[in-house]
Amino acid sequence: MKRGRLEKFDAFMSLTRQRLVQILIGVGLLYILLVTLEIPFVFRTGISAVSHEFLTRPPRLESEEDLEVGEAPARPVEKISFYANQPAQSHITENKILSGLIFDKNTFDLSGKDGSLELYKSAKNAWEVGKTVWEELESGNLRTDGDKSENRSESCPRSISLSGSEFLSHGKVMVLPCGLTLGSHITVVGMPMAAHREYQTGISLVKDDDEPVMVSQFIMELQGLKTANGEDPSRILHFNPRLKGDWNGKPIIEQNTCYRMQWGSAQRCDGWKSKAAEETVDGLVKCEKWIRDDNDHGEESKAIWWLKRLIGRTKKVTVDWPFPFSEGKLFVLTLSAGLEGYHVNVDGRHVTSFPYRTGFTLEDATGLYLSGEVDVHSVFAASLPASHPSFAPQQHLEWSRRWCAPPLPNFVVELFIGILSAGHHFAERMAARKSWMQHRLIKSTRVVARFFVALHPRKEVNVELQKEAEFFGDVIIVPYMDNYDLVVLKTVAICEYGVHTVSAKYIMKGDDDTFVKVDAVLDAARKVPAGRSFYIGNINYNHKPLRHGKWAVTYQEWPEEDYPPYANGPGYILSSDIARSIASKFQRNRLRLFKMEDVSMGMWVELFNSSKPVHYSHSLQFCQFGCIEGYYTAHYQSPRQMMCLWDKLKRQSRPKCCNMR
Repeated sequence: MKRGRLEKFDAFMSLTRQRLVQILIGVGLLYILLVTLEIPFVFRTGISAVSHEFLTRPPRLESEEDLEVGEAPARPVEKISFYANQPAQSHITENKILSGLIFDKNTFDLSGKDGSLELYKSAKNAWEVGKTVWEELESGNLRTDGDKSENRSESCPRSISLSGSEFLSHGKVMVLPCGLTLGSHITVVGMPMAAHREYQTGISLVKDDDEPVMVSQFIMELQGLKTANGEDPSRILHFNPRLKGDWNGKPIIEQNTCYRMQWGSAQRCDGWKSKAAEETVDGLVKCEKWIRDDNDHGEESKAIWWLKRLIGRTKKVTVDWPFPFSEGKLFVLTLSAGLEGYHVNVDGRHVTSFPYRTGFTLEDATGLYLSGEVDVHSVFAASLPASHPSFAPQQHLEWSRRWCAPPLPNFVVELFIGILSAGHHFAERMAARKSWMQHRLIKSTRVVARFFVALHPRKEVNVELQKEAEFFGDVIIVPYMDNYDLVVLKTVAICEYGVHTVSAKYIMKGDDDTFVKVDAVLDAARKVPAGRSFYIGNINYNHKPLRHGKWAVTYQEWPEEDYPPYANGPGYILSSDIARSIASKFQRNRLRLFKMEDVSMGMWVELFNSSKPVHYSHSLQFCQFGCIEGYYTAHYQSPRQMMCLWDKLKRQSRPKCCNMR
């Protein structure tokens, strides 16, 4: 009985072994088959098909800043398939640096242009010159004299001295090659001239055009000469003593700053000492006291003085000084750079201090300028920095992939922001990249931003511009020679790129000195009901052309008495159908051009409105001048102000302006 059970068990184990052997043989044959098929596949596809990104470890985070700017790994938008390594079929093919705007011989046809004839002549010439320059640039045949090291430092004198005649022969400018540094000081010896009659003055209120005003004033300025490059230099410090002629009838000293014709808030010293509660500059008051004609040359009445004497109180000894400048009297003025601001001493006495303002730095103060009713005897600058990095504009670029624009997406972009820029504005573009263009909506490519730049007269600028465009991927070159009256062509290029390359729902135009609060701008566009055409910005109504002065417009250029409603140029938004119409009309040579870009847009929108209703939305939060609390855009912001605004925006939920004291 037991023997029979043992035989059955042995038979079962033998059968099990046979089946295991068969399974192992089958697995081995399957493995050989798979290897046989896989090896040819690897050789056909190539080893490079395997992404190195998956074979390398993620970079180590070295600081909290790396953690802040780092992005989370992207989740696949679609399911992974065998065809995942094939190029996506999309309306966007690649990042290009040349605008798709087509210029040909018919674009600037001069027939029938009437008052715009000169503008079209200028545009045609700019296009022809620009076409040649771009072809040379693209071919690599453009040669420059700029084989200089970008990081080379200049050797600068520690002191500079000019006599009055030398100062006059230099155009009333003392050049400070390396700017100023902490402890630098400049001494001016001069004499205010006698007052003269003026019939039109910007510092006083003239009651009668036939009645002259006696004016005596002079201006001393620290200017950013090397950062201007064809523009009005920034006034890093504007010091303006007004002996006679000010609107308040008293001698005053006014101080201020100016960037791109945008003046800050003036600090006026009118003879009253700064209040005790007011902040100081390096421990010194902003304004010292001097004798005024309306304060009886004393701080207390004679009655109070006699009362204090009767009760035995000693009178505090005070010294009253006159206004530090007077006609025909020699003065010695010393301007020094402190830790918190500038200090002005006249004849050995402190007169005023002016705190540094955001965006205006000592190293940029590369020139001292004097003008007005003053006879300069000598100028002496000392304790100057001995070296300064090269002032080549491209020095402002930071060649880091961190600041590169993300590739154009293969989904619908909500907002496209086109930014007008000049070729040599390397610092302005870099500041925008490092500030508001780091917004999460731009990093995710729901919003796309690009700079639109025309070619520059200087060859070396164009060479650097091409390198910048290829590296950062956010510069679109419009191939014509830049001209202020032709900025309108960049605006047309923005419309063309926004609808044809990006296919965005909304198109925004801005400037490179405009700080954009991206989410607020997008929300403003989203509030308009879907399907409606719109035009959003700081809109001007019933504005008239200026017929005289620097910005004069002739009747030939603009025969109408009023401009159409138009949004100020620093920032406005369009629906894509308006932008598409503008681009289409330009390509068919049916778009009227005007030298003022923002007025041109108002004119085009008004024409579009005649066939399809346009929703006009006016908002002061698209700031034309400077910055206001709760802004959507802030204009005339220097590169340092842009960084300051971005830092504040990251720290606070409500947009705050930078301290401009």
